[in-house]
Amino acid sequence: MVKTKKGNQSFPFAVSLFGSVALKTIKDYDPADKRTFAESLTYVGQVLIARKVSQSFSYQITPTYIHRNTVKIEADPHDIFALGFGSRIKLSKRVSFNSEYYYAFDESKSINARNSLAFGVDIETGGHVFQLILSNAITMIEKSFITETTDNFFGGDIHLGFNISRTF
Repeated sequence: MVKTKKGNQSFPFAVSLFGSVALKTIKDYDPADKRTFAESLTYVGQVLIARKVSQSFSYQITPTYIHRNTVKIEADPHDIFALGFGSRIKLSKRVSFNSEYYYAFDESKSINARNSLAFGVDIETGGHVFQLILSNAITMIEKSFITETTDNFFGGDIHLGFNISRTF
């Protein structure tokens, strides 16, 4: 078991906070009912609780709160609570297999929302990290992939994502 240590005390997991504000710029509303700037905002708050169990395995639990100032229909919730689960298995020194799943407790009624599921591979080179991701979500930001995913991963609705990061 790997623990974060400071002096004689050890802490078995890491806790981080994440917050974001997103502005919806797409005009998917009736022009006669124009949104204000504030009505186009969505807020996300997350607590990321992670633990490195061994040199090759770690996991994360992510309680999430999303507030949307505007919803499509009145039956859609403004506030959505979700719980995310993630894991990472190092297959070698430079390659890892990752997974992530979000269970939304409150779902929109205006769309057939589904829980987000993703599997990925990280490949580290000298200063780059290449990520290949398979997911039923088509968006990359929390307010969207947690609350607006409509595709069924196991029904064949799988989307390919690709990221590249560079450390300088």
